[in-house]
Amino acid sequence: MKQIINKLKGKLRGPQYLDQPTEEGFLLWPDTAGAPVEKVRMSGKERLVTGVHRPAMVYYPAVPGKATGTAMIIAPGGSHRELWIDHEGHRPAQWLSERGVAAFVLKYRLGREEGSSYSVDTHAVGDAMRAIRMVRNRSTEWGIDPERVGIMGFSAGGELAAFAASRYEKPPLTIGDAIDRQPSRPDFQALIYPSYPDRFVVTKQSPPAFICGGYEDCADITEECAKLFIRFKQAGIPAELHLYGYVGHGFGYRPGNTGSVAEWPQRLYEWLDDAGLLRR
Repeated sequence: MKQIINKLKGKLRGPQYLDQPTEEGFLLWPDTAGAPVEKVRMSGKERLVTGVHRPAMVYYPAVPGKATGTAMIIAPGGSHRELWIDHEGHRPAQWLSERGVAAFVLKYRLGREEGSSYSVDTHAVGDAMRAIRMVRNRSTEWGIDPERVGIMGFSAGGELAAFAASRYEKPPLTIGDAIDRQPSRPDFQALIYPSYPDRFVVTKQSPPAFICGGYEDCADITEECAKLFIRFKQAGIPAELHLYGYVGHGFGYRPGNTGSVAEWPQRLYEWLDDAGLLRR
């Protein structure tokens, strides 16, 4: 089985499950291998994931011949109660991989799911930082520059991305293995209609930021995203802000998106290029 998987490596354009061919993704923590598998239900054509006890990330390698060496970890939203895994996870991951950016869809533990024993600040943030460290630990194998590892999050996932970009000096969860010896700080962050941006900490050490949202979203997000951009400016951290005038929360990346908001992934790609992150 391992020989077959190795032959496929680098040839598939969809997600690769190299270490766990019977499971969806790379497990972040070895002690969760025996935990129950997550549940998936449908909401229209979208998959919603709950019951995450085996935090993992699904790998979308950059298309051969286009690889830039840059990687993006993607945290879907869902109010920390569920994960909207398609339009805020797999679809943007596929879009990035086709343009040379390796992408990893993060399935993190849900701190506000009914009956959950997990917390956002410990388990979800710990999972996100572990994912960053794992990508760096395997960067040579995956053809990734360890100094070009970023994180993008949507809604609650945006909150998680911002926490990972500001709390990296004290990871809440570690087990002391080779992965944990890697730095937890992301090299850049993309915050897509992030929840509670007024809670985000910005310092002179913050990673550069791409911020995106909709005018018709709630004021707690739209107005605070504008203020967040100003805080990045005041700290001297490169940042870019896009607020689309005729859209609200949760637009993600869907084939049916229309108007200017349908092009927000292209704006992100251009921002990465401006930052020198797409130069081979």
